[in-house]
Amino acid sequence: MRCVIARFPFELTKSGVLESMKGVKPEEVLGESVIIGRRTYPVKQVGQVLTRQDRRDFSIGEVLRAMTQLGFTCRSSLPRTTAPTRVPNPLQRASAMLGTPITA
Repeated sequence: MRCVIARFPFELTKSGVLESMKGVKPEEVLGESVIIGRRTYPVKQVGQVLTRQDRRDFSIGEVLRAMTQLGFTCRSSLPRTTAPTRVPNPLQRASAMLGTPITA
């Protein structure tokens, strides 16, 4: 499949991507990711390996679009939500500032 990443044309195939990523240790995933084989890679790492360009030269969207068209599973980062925190009312805030929190 022909795709354009960072204004340069690339001819990518699913088997070619699998071969290129073979033996590459995945970095920690903090944002969008691509599942290649049994490993999950950050999108920027995949783009850097495939294009041999600096990560600043291409966007995440360009690589995600190409990987999706090739049939790889792409995941976007969802912020990890914690339990909803209660917003203290003005009395609780003032009490906490004085050092004796009041719970309601």
